[in-house]
Amino acid sequence: MNHWLMKTEPSTFGILDLARAPKRTSMWDGVRNYQARNMLRDEFAKGDRAFLYHSSCDMPGIVALMRVVRAGYPDPTAFDRRHPHYDEGSDPAQPRWYAVDVQLERRLARVITLTELRQHATRALARLPLLQRGNRLSVMPVSAAHFAFILSLE
Repeated sequence: MNHWLMKTEPSTFGILDLARAPKRTSMWDGVRNYQARNMLRDEFAKGDRAFLYHSSCDMPGIVALMRVVRAGYPDPTAFDRRHPHYDEGSDPAQPRWYAVDVQLERRLARVITLTELRQHATRALARLPLLQRGNRLSVMPVSAAHFAFILSLE
């Protein structure tokens, strides 16, 4: 099983949206970065667990646990001309972009803030991609040790 951190802006799609979705499940779409796409396409598997991370907000941080319920598949929004994530160059025969389906496992008892995570950057969370300078990916791997440590902060 792999572990992930998936970033979203709560004003676009956040914990409240996922909690209101049918069966608390939603497609994770709109990723338009090749490195993140490769992870969605090649590394995400059904049963993987992920943190839901709110970014670009007053209090960035981890707000929930999710489970991957459908592994990578072509992102249908790339082919829909009416959708904001439409990509004219994406071909259904050779999809450029991928999505996964995630299900809300539970909200965390409290937000584990970016500030708090940074306090552990030199020891327990050394090399956590989220805390690496210049890493702006919306999808990133989390080691099993980092995942367990972050959960212990709750």
